[in-house]
Amino acid sequence: PHRAAVRYRPATSALNVCGDWYDLVDLTDGRMAIAVGDVVGHGLAAACVMGQLRSALSAASRASSSPARALEVLGLYARSVKGAESTTAVTVRADWETHSLTYSSAGHLPPLLLRGDGRVEFLDRATDPPLGARPDHVARPEATTDFAEGDTLVLYTDGLVERRGEDIDVGLGRLAASLSDHRADEPEMLADALLSELLPPGGATDDTALVILRL
Repeated sequence: PHRAAVRYRPATSALNVCGDWYDLVDLTDGRMAIAVGDVVGHGLAAACVMGQLRSALSAASRASSSPARALEVLGLYARSVKGAESTTAVTVRADWETHSLTYSSAGHLPPLLLRGDGRVEFLDRATDPPLGARPDHVARPEATTDFAEGDTLVLYTDGLVERRGEDIDVGLGRLAASLSDHRADEPEMLADALLSELLPPGGATDDTALVILRL
């Protein structure tokens, strides 16, 4: 079994209702689809949109041939969901037979791949605009990278890394450094360490979803 850890932290003002989501889907061919997404806004309205998009992407991941196709289906569906505009999402398909990760992003922050020696790679070669950003349907990009047994895949939403008045690259660098420091930790311990080190002491002003998968 591949060990995974997930965490969900609403913004301090969100009353435990928010628009971020994560999902892990076992596919029929033994592969797995891992996704996170972020609906604009907070509260019940964002949570309702989130629920619809999460279910739609889960179904599309099972029925589509690739992550890019799954996001294309989600984008088409999102046109009929009020409040889904500008939602970001990223989905990664892990294939243990070929030791490869195939991924596609709709405006979302890049997943990270933590290597066994502590190196951190940003999976940023297939990034496209958020859902609903284009008036016409355009095929989405995807990219593939290899992994070794024991590497760790990390997906997250912006509450983990974004800080007001700070360049996003600073937050991404902080996440990469923390991952490298804790590379020997099991997923559950790693998830706790990341939240402890990266979230502000007074609580985040944005929702945070985090998925860690030991490959």
